Amino acid sequence: MRLKTTLAKEAKHAELVSCVSWTKADELYSCGDDHQLLKWNLLSDETKQLAKLPNDVYATDIHSFPKALGPKGKQSQGDIFVLTSTDGKFHLISKSGRVEKTVDAHKGAVLSGRWSYDGTAMVTAGEDGQVKIWSRGGMLRSTLAQSATPVYSVAWGPDSDQVLYTNSKQLIIKSIQANAKALQWKAHEGVILKVDWNPVNNLIISGGEDCRYKVWDSYGRQLYSSVSHDYPIMSVSWTPDGELFAVGSFNTLRLCDKSGWSYAMEKPNTGSLFNIAWSSDGTQIAAACGNGHVLFAHVIERRLEWKNYEVTVASHKTIEVREVLNDAKEKLEFRDRIIKASLAWNHLVVATSSQCYVYSTKNWNTPMIFDLKEGTVTLIVQAEKHFALVDSAGVHVYSYEGRLVCSPKFAGLRTDILNAQSLSLSNDTVAIRDKSDEKLVHVFDASNGKAVGDGKPIAHKFDVMEIALDHVGPSSERRLAIVDKNRDLYLTSVRTVGRTQQIMKLGTMIGSMSWNDTTNILAALQDGKLTVWNYPNAVYVDKDLLPKTVLEKDASEFGKNPHLVSFLGHHITIHRADGSTVSTGITPYPSMLQELVGGGRWEDAVRLCRFVKDNALWACLACMAAYAKDLSTAEVAYAAIDEADKVEFILHIKEIPSKEARKAEMALFTGSPQDAEAILLQAGLIFRAIMTNVELYNWDRALDLAVKHKTHVDTVLAFRQKFLDDFEKKETNKKFLQYSEGIQIDWEKINAKIEAEYQNEREKPSVKSSRK
Repeated sequence: MRLKTTLAKEAKHAELVSCVSWTKADELYSCGDDHQLLKWNLLSDETKQLAKLPNDVYATDIHSFPKALGPKGKQSQGDIFVLTSTDGKFHLISKSGRVEKTVDAHKGAVLSGRWSYDGTAMVTAGEDGQVKIWSRGGMLRSTLAQSATPVYSVAWGPDSDQVLYTNSKQLIIKSIQANAKALQWKAHEGVILKVDWNPVNNLIISGGEDCRYKVWDSYGRQLYSSVSHDYPIMSVSWTPDGELFAVGSFNTLRLCDKSGWSYAMEKPNTGSLFNIAWSSDGTQIAAACGNGHVLFAHVIERRLEWKNYEVTVASHKTIEVREVLNDAKEKLEFRDRIIKASLAWNHLVVATSSQCYVYSTKNWNTPMIFDLKEGTVTLIVQAEKHFALVDSAGVHVYSYEGRLVCSPKFAGLRTDILNAQSLSLSNDTVAIRDKSDEKLVHVFDASNGKAVGDGKPIAHKFDVMEIALDHVGPSSERRLAIVDKNRDLYLTSVRTVGRTQQIMKLGTMIGSMSWNDTTNILAALQDGKLTVWNYPNAVYVDKDLLPKTVLEKDASEFGKNPHLVSFLGHHITIHRADGSTVSTGITPYPSMLQELVGGGRWEDAVRLCRFVKDNALWACLACMAAYAKDLSTAEVAYAAIDEADKVEFILHIKEIPSKEARKAEMALFTGSPQDAEAILLQAGLIFRAIMTNVELYNWDRALDLAVKHKTHVDTVLAFRQKFLDDFEKKETNKKFLQYSEGIQIDWEKINAKIEAEYQNEREKPSVKSSRK
C-alpha cells in the first residue's frame, strides 16, 4: 500500500496553508496566511475563493460539521464549519462563505476547534491554556480545563463525552461531566503539537517536537513509538474507519497502519505539512503545506489475499487480480472511485461511490452489480452465503446474487463506529456489539433480520471489545466468541430459547482471535503463545478435558504485539509489529476429525485417533461423542486417555434400558440438567425426571413435577426427609411442610413403587425394540 500524491502546477494560496477540511468526498476547504478561504472541487478540478478574511485574522484550524447530523431542514446539516483564528475568535461559516457568527473565545490565538461526533457540541483550545465547550450555536457551556501552557491540539472521545487535549509534554483525557477525574500521562519528550482520537478503534495518536509519533490506547498505555524523525511531527490524522493514519512533518508524509508501522513515505517538496485531513470515504488525504500548496494523496495498491488469489487496488478506479497457482491475471476497471474491497469465500466484493460489484473467483468477466442508495460504504464483512455492507443508513445483508436479504436494526445502532471486531457474520446469524452499552451483543437471524431467541441481546459482565461467530454446523449450535476489555476470551451459544445464557471462559490475555473457515476451530494469540482450541465446544461438554484439546505454540518468533489476520484451512496468517506477514501451519488432524464426526462416521473417527496416537485428538473425540450422545465412541475415547471414572459412568448409562433415559443421563454427564429433564418429560418418563431432580438436590423442582403429574409426591417427601435426617436438620421449606401434612412416609411402599416404575420402563415397547 502506498500514496499517490498530486500537486497543482501553481500554488493557489500566496502564503502558507494552515488548515484543510473535507465537506464531501470530492469537496475541500482550505485557508492560509493569505487570508483566503478556498473551495476545491476535485471532480471538476476547480478552485474558487469562497471568502476573504480580514487582514488581522489568520486561520489556525477548520472543521466541517459532522455529515448528516443536525435537525432536518436546518442549515446546520453539514453546511456549516468552524474556523478558528489567531485573534482569539472562532467563526461559524456557511458553505456559501458567509460568516454566520463570530465568538470571542480565548485570550490569544484559538489553536484548535473540533465538532463532537454527534454534532451537539464543539470544543476549542487556546494559547491561553484553556479548553472550552460550546453549544452548536456558539454559546459557551463550560471551561473544561485551564493550564499554564498553550493547548496546541484537542480531540473528542468516541462517545463525545470526553476530550483529549495536550499540555506541553503531557496528554490529558477529561470527561465533560463536572467533577470527573482526568487521566493524565507524560507522552513525549518535547511539546506535543497534534493529537487525534479515532471513534472506531478507540486509539489515540500524538506527534510532537521530539520528532516522534506514538499510538496509545484510551487508558494511556503506549502501543507504538516511532523512531526519531529529522523534523518535528506537525500533523497526525486517522482514517474514518480507524485502519490507517497519516503523519505529516517537514517535506514528509507517512501512511501508517493502526498498530503503528509504516506502509509508505512520500517526500513532497512542500515544506511543513501543518494539517492533514482524510476524506469521508477514507480513500484520499489533503494536506496543508508551508509553500502555499494543498497536497492531495490517494491510497493505492491496497492488497487483499485469500487462498490462492491476490487482489491489488492498483489505482482509484482499477483492480488487478492474480491467481498465484497459474499466474493468471485479470484487470478490473470501474466507473467510479473504489472505496472498499473485500475478498473471501470465493467472492470479491467492491464498493464504489455509487455501486457495488460482486465477482465470483470462477468468473471475473460478469460481475453482479447493484446501486448503492445511501452514502459511503464504511465496512464489508463476508460469510460463505452472503455479505454485509455498512453505510450511514444501516447494516445491509446481501446475497452474492445481489439480492437484499435483510437490514438488522436495534435502538441506538451507530453504523459510523462499526468495524470487523464489532460486527460478525455467519451463514445464518448477524452479531453486532452495542455502542451505547458495550456489555451487550445483539444477535439477528441473517435470513430475515429479526432478533434470535427471545429477542434479548447477549449480556456480558464487562465491556465487549471483539466478537466473532463460528461458520460451520447447524444454526442451533452457532457459537459466538467474545473478547472483553480485560482481554479474556469467552464462548456463548447464540440461540438459547427458554434457557439461561451460558457464557463460558476459554482463556485470558488474548491479543487477537479468529475462527477457522471450514471447521469450528478457534485460534488466538495469547500472552506470548499461539493457542488453538481444537474443539471449543468442550467447555460445554467436559470442562476438565478442555485443556487437553488445546494446542499451544510459542509465539516469540512473531515478535512483540503480533496480530492474527486469518485462519484458512491449516494455515494461520499473522502480522508482526513491523508490518511483515508471517504464516504458520497447524496439524490437519483435528479438522479431519471434525469433518468425520460431522458426517456421522464415528468408526472412521476412532480409526484416525488410533492412527495418530495423540491424546489431544482422543480428548476432542471424547467430547464430540459425549456431546452427540454416542456412548460406544465416548467409552473408547475416554478409555484411551485414562479417564476411568468417566468410563465407569458411561458403562452405567449403557445399562439403562430406555433410549431416552440414556440420552438424559448423557445430557447430565455434559452438564445440562435442563436438557436432561426436557428429554425425560417429552418421553413420558415422569418418575425419572423427578428422581433426576432429587439426585441433584433440586428439591423444589422435584416436588413441583410430582404435584403437577400427581405421582410420587410421597417419594420426594421421603428422600427430602432422609436428606434432612442425615444432616440433622429440620424442615423449613413451606411447600414441603404443606404437602407433608397428612402423608405417611412408608419406605416399603415407596421402594415397591420405584421397582414397579423401573419394571414398567423395561417392558416398554420402545425399550424392547431398541434391545433387539
